[in-house]
Amino acid sequence: MNPEPETTACRALDDYRRRWPEEAPTCDLFAALLAGPGNAFVRERLHGHFTASAWLVSADARRLLMTHHRKLGRWLQLGGHADGERDLVAAALKEAQEESGLRGLRIEAAIFDLDRHWIPRYGDVPAHWHYDQRYVVHADDGEDFVVSDESHDLAWRDIGALAEDDSTEPSVRRMARKWLSRIGMPQSTFPPLR
Repeated sequence: MNPEPETTACRALDDYRRRWPEEAPTCDLFAALLAGPGNAFVRERLHGHFTASAWLVSADARRLLMTHHRKLGRWLQLGGHADGERDLVAAALKEAQEESGLRGLRIEAAIFDLDRHWIPRYGDVPAHWHYDQRYVVHADDGEDFVVSDESHDLAWRDIGALAEDDSTEPSVRRMARKWLSRIGMPQSTFPPLR
């Protein structure tokens, strides 16, 4: 019998906290949302809700597929709302497939990164918090993406360049540094994040 989604989510956050103890305050925010009232997996919960993103890396592990986000107008990792899906691993994989058009993607179940960020008002939707859980997704079966209607454009970007570029969105720089450290480039080679 599979454990309840909330139990699985708590375990995933505990595992992340163990691997990244310096991010414990962020883990606490995510755990509080999970334990709080209402369904935190639907976008209608405007106090804050979970989203799921994909750190979609090329087969050589050196490049990241990024979207020029249509609503936010910035280059970011792929991802979006959970829309009621309590399994954020499944939600991240679905977003990666839908936004890239790539098939044969492989996802890692462990949380790669957590980021709580403020989303500005858009049309009739008031400003609100996104609690974004990010997962590593591997593009093992090709790189010929298809731009969806959620993006202005998609592009494969060098992860090393993202880690060093001050104009890169800060959470993308943080993930780039985590990734490069993971594949063998020590983080000490980079200047501190601001």
